Amino acid sequence: MTLSDFIETDMEALVDDWTEDARTLSPKDISLDDAQLRNSARELLKGIAEDMRERQTDAQQRAKSHGDGPDPDSAFNRIGRGHADDRHSHGFEINELIAEYRALRASVLRRWQRNCELDATAFQEMIRFNEAVDQMVAESVREFSAITERIRDLFTGVLAHDLRSPVGAILNSARVIVADENLSHASLRAGANLQRSAERVKILIDDLFLFTRTRLGNALPVQPDQCDVERICHGAVDEVCATHPDAHIRVKATGKLTTTCDGERMHQLIVNLVANGVQHGSGPVGVEAVGEEAWITITVSNGGLPIPARALATLFDPLTRATSSQEPRRSSPGMGLGLYICRYIAHAHNGTIEVRSDENGTFFTVKIPRVAT
Repeated sequence: MTLSDFIETDMEALVDDWTEDARTLSPKDISLDDAQLRNSARELLKGIAEDMRERQTDAQQRAKSHGDGPDPDSAFNRIGRGHADDRHSHGFEINELIAEYRALRASVLRRWQRNCELDATAFQEMIRFNEAVDQMVAESVREFSAITERIRDLFTGVLAHDLRSPVGAILNSARVIVADENLSHASLRAGANLQRSAERVKILIDDLFLFTRTRLGNALPVQPDQCDVERICHGAVDEVCATHPDAHIRVKATGKLTTTCDGERMHQLIVNLVANGVQHGSGPVGVEAVGEEAWITITVSNGGLPIPARALATLFDPLTRATSSQEPRRSSPGMGLGLYICRYIAHAHNGTIEVRSDENGTFFTVKIPRVAT
């Protein structure tokens, strides 16, 4: 008798084993009744047995061992994903999900060992069985992790969205306070500090909100309008100077700088690049905008030690920062999302963003079309 036939023949005994083990593996505050546990076991075991009956070449076996399993939308993989969905909905953790598979594997192999002749054929049957279980575990873990990440991103997005209103109120109040001519010098300084801090928090929240939107697969929304890139550059520099009053930032603008773009998004892009140069570079930061017939090029540059070559490939990835190994470690108020957001804004405008860093400085270059495409 093959192992797949044994699974079908001894299904109820294996389901009994599973039910007993799964009941102890369930979270203490979660109660799955016997019918739910038994149905899960039958579905998993039938899927594994059917997979084992399919013919498999040596090449397919090697591919499976490298993680190249069956069609992601196959019935077999849908069983693994469905089990992960069910367990997640009942409050399981990923370790508890894996423990269920471990118990299922042990129960089948233990009973198979007692009821078969352990020859070369049985050994090959066990290999096929373990391959099927491993594939189903991989699919379940992939699905479980995706659900968990999506829920975390949704929570982060909602949090960032809901924080915008109170932070906006704090920022507006701080601006009113600073504008009061009757304030003492100490109160004026405190109000200015409050305004700068609120502006910085607003930038962080905006970056976090955009990050979660892109993580959830939403296209970055843009609202194109006629804009003056030179004016956007000066506005962005003023915003950075509000939170970094000691920064030295120079703006140079030449050529045709009126274009169709989302002014708010471009403002955010330039703010992120300039703030990055102020925080991680040294000396003055340069902002140069050049307008041509087809393209507008914006270059933000700063001095300091070059970014290591190994870091350039991942510089625009989220939650990363690149600093020279010789650069003194210093705290940064950012979350490592600024450059990631810049890339999404550039791409949303059908543009590009590139970085070059050497002994002459670090240069971020953004190119966007003058006419929206």
